[in-house]
Amino acid sequence: MLPLVETDEEWDTVVPDETVMRAGAQDLCVRLGLAGAPLTRFPEGSQPVYAVGDDLVLKLFPSAAARDGVAEGRVLSHLQGLLPVPTPRAHGFGPYENGRQYVLMSRLHGENLAHARGRLPRADHERLVADVGETLAVLHTLDPDPLADVLGPGDWGAFLDRRRAAVVEQQRQKGLPAAWLEQIPDFLASVDLPRAPRPALLHTEVMAQHFLVDPGARRLTGLFDFEPAMIGDRAYDFVGVGLFVTRGDPRLPARLTASYGRAFEPTELLAYTLLHVYSNLPWYLRELHAPAEATLTSLAEAWFGTA
Repeated sequence: MLPLVETDEEWDTVVPDETVMRAGAQDLCVRLGLAGAPLTRFPEGSQPVYAVGDDLVLKLFPSAAARDGVAEGRVLSHLQGLLPVPTPRAHGFGPYENGRQYVLMSRLHGENLAHARGRLPRADHERLVADVGETLAVLHTLDPDPLADVLGPGDWGAFLDRRRAAVVEQQRQKGLPAAWLEQIPDFLASVDLPRAPRPALLHTEVMAQHFLVDPGARRLTGLFDFEPAMIGDRAYDFVGVGLFVTRGDPRLPARLTASYGRAFEPTELLAYTLLHVYSNLPWYLRELHAPAEATLTSLAEAWFGTA
C-alpha cells in the first residue's frame, strides 16, 4: 500500500501526504486485526505515528530507517516495567511492505512536558527535573547486553573518532558562524572523553518533548521515542537534558544530579553536544542564551553549569 522509499527526498515527499500514509496505516491495521479502529495522526515526530483508538499507537519506519524500528521494538520490550516512569508496551513489531518496519505499542496518556512547563510553578518544575534524573539513574543501571545485537555504535572510541572527523562540516552545513567553527577542534582536543566507558543503555534524546505529565503536572506519566537508543557513555544522555529540560537554568542541574547520583563536567557535556549524532549548534544558540564571551568554554558553563 505504501510506495517504495529509498532516499530522504522521497521520504520528505511521501510522509506529509496523508492520503498515502493513512491508506498504508489502515492496511497494516487490517493485517494486525485492528480493522475499523479509528486512526488519528500525531502532528509531531520524524516518523509517521498514529493513535489507533484510545489505547494503541502505530509507528511506521521507512526502509532506510528499518533498523530503528527493530531497535525501538526491542528496547520497549526490554524496558517494560523497569523504569520509574511508564514506557510504551510493545504489542508487536516487524516488517511491512517495501522494507518498512512497524511498531504497535500501548498509548501513554498525559500532556507533553514541553507544552506544560511554561505554566509550571517553580517547585513543580524542580520536582519533575528530579524525576528525570531518577529515571536516567535507573535506565543507566540496566544491563544493555541483551540489546547489543540491535543497538550501536559498538566501539565507543571509534564512534567518537567518526564524530570528531565529521563535526566541523556538520555544524558548517547547519550554518554555524566561522568564529564558533574554528574553536571546535581545539575545544574537543582539550576534553578527555572516555573511549571505553562502562556501557549504559542510552535514550540519546532525553528532551522535555519526550516526557508526558499528568493533568496537574505533578508527576511524569510517560517517556517515549526510543528509536535512536544506543549503548555507550551515560554522559551522552545529558546533552538533551541540558538543552531541552534544564535549558541553561543554573539552579536546575543541582536537582537533576542530586537525584541521578553524580554530576558531569560542563565541558564534557558540551563536547558530547557537539559530537551528538543530531547536533545542531546554531539551533541551540537560537533556543538558549549565549554567554557574553563567545567561547565554547563559556558556552559549556552557561548551558551545563550550576549556580
